[in-house]
Amino acid sequence: MAYELKTKETDHSVVEFIENVENPKKREDAYRLLDIFTETTGYEAKMWGPSIIGFGSYHYKYKTGHEGDAPLVGFSPRKAKISLYLMLDESVREELLPKLGKHTSGKACVYINKLEDIDIEVLKALINQSIKFLKETYPD
Repeated sequence: MAYELKTKETDHSVVEFIENVENPKKREDAYRLLDIFTETTGYEAKMWGPSIIGFGSYHYKYKTGHEGDAPLVGFSPRKAKISLYLMLDESVREELLPKLGKHTSGKACVYINKLEDIDIEVLKALINQSIKFLKETYPD
């Protein structure tokens, strides 16, 4: 059975999604992030799946044959924390993440509580580095 990707680009409204974020502070941060990501990437925001706001896209294909499309960068104002979707080269992660401010991170996610906790200029550098890394890794 073929694996079906859940996170696909949709036609749902980004603004409508943000308007439905319950926490007013998180909603305000989501609008600020929308501006930061749009300005930094030059891409229009699109909904990916039910809850990810993505910018740009790339096509990946793994050695296993699994392939698909994903946003170059994105974010999601989730209930617990704001998820920032950034795929970074390891050396860039080690250099920039410690300068970001208060966060936790996984392989392709950085989690923050609120924008005041982080350095916006470092976030912009991380966004740019993520796009550069993915375009070099998946040049299609």
